[in-house]
Amino acid sequence: MHSDEVRVAPAVAHRLITDQFPQWRHLPIRAVAADGTVHAIYRVGDELAARFPLRALDPDETRRRLVAEASAARELARCSPVPTPEPVALGHPGEGYPLPWTVQTWVHGRVASDDDPSGSEAFARDLACFIGALRATDTRGRTFSGTHRGGNLKDHDEWMQTCFRKSAGLLDVEPLQQLWSEFRQLPRAGADVMSHGDLIPGNVLVDNGRLTGVLDGGGFGPADPALDLVAAWHLLDHGPRAELRKALGSGDIEWSRGMAWAFQQAMGLVWYYVTSSPPLSRLGRRTLDRLLRQI
Repeated sequence: MHSDEVRVAPAVAHRLITDQFPQWRHLPIRAVAADGTVHAIYRVGDELAARFPLRALDPDETRRRLVAEASAARELARCSPVPTPEPVALGHPGEGYPLPWTVQTWVHGRVASDDDPSGSEAFARDLACFIGALRATDTRGRTFSGTHRGGNLKDHDEWMQTCFRKSAGLLDVEPLQQLWSEFRQLPRAGADVMSHGDLIPGNVLVDNGRLTGVLDGGGFGPADPALDLVAAWHLLDHGPRAELRKALGSGDIEWSRGMAWAFQQAMGLVWYYVTSSPPLSRLGRRTLDRLLRQI
C-alpha cells in the first residue's frame, strides 16, 4: 500500500503478542481485514486488538507518536457518546518487526464501508450527536498544530497540485482545479474545536442504520470546526446530509469549508490508492461525485 511499508506476517504478530504479553497467550490471535492504511490489525481474543504501524519510520519517533495517539484516544473515549477504542498496552520492536506497536480495546460493530448507512436520517442525527459532543469538549487552550487537514486550506496548495497532476487520466481535472481555487479562499467560520479528524466509512461502526462506535481516535484534537463535516460527504446521501447540517446548525461558510476538507481528502484517495486499495479509491470518487452534484 505504501512504498515504505513494513509487512507484519501472522507468525510474527503472534510471537510479538505472546512473548511480550504472556497473559494473552491463551487467546486466539487472527488478522483483521480492514480499510485502514496506517496499521495492520490483529484481533486478540474477543475484546482486544493489536495495531502494528505499517510505515517504516524511526522507531523512537513512532513510539512518541503512539504515546500521543494513546493520550488522544483516552480523551476521546471520555467525551464520546458511543464506544471508541481505548489504549491498553504499548509493545516494543521484536524479531521480525522493527517498530513499537499498541494494544487497544476492540469495539464491536460493522464498519460503514460494509454496512452503508448513507440513507439513514437516524444515523445522521447520531453522527451530529457525536460531532457535537466533541465540539463541546474543552480544548484547554490548545489550537491546531499539525500539517494535515484541519488548519489553513491554502497550506494544502502544493499537495493539491500533486493530486491534480497524478489524477490526469483518472478524473476530469480542469473543473476540479477550478473548484479548489474557490475552496481555498474560504474564510474561517470559528475558533478551533475538538475534532475526530478522519470520519471516513472505515472508521465508523453501524448497526441497523445507527451509529454504534467510532474507530481511530488517535487524531482527536483541536482543529477547524468544519473538519468533521467531511462525514457529510463521505458517509451520507442528500436527505440525511441535510439532517446532519440542521442538527449541527452549520452556517454557509462552515458547511462550505467542510466540503473543502472532504474535497482535499477525496482527491488524494482517488489516485494514491487506485491500485493498492481500490475500495479507498472508489470512496474518493464517490465523495467527489457527491460534492460536484452539490455545486
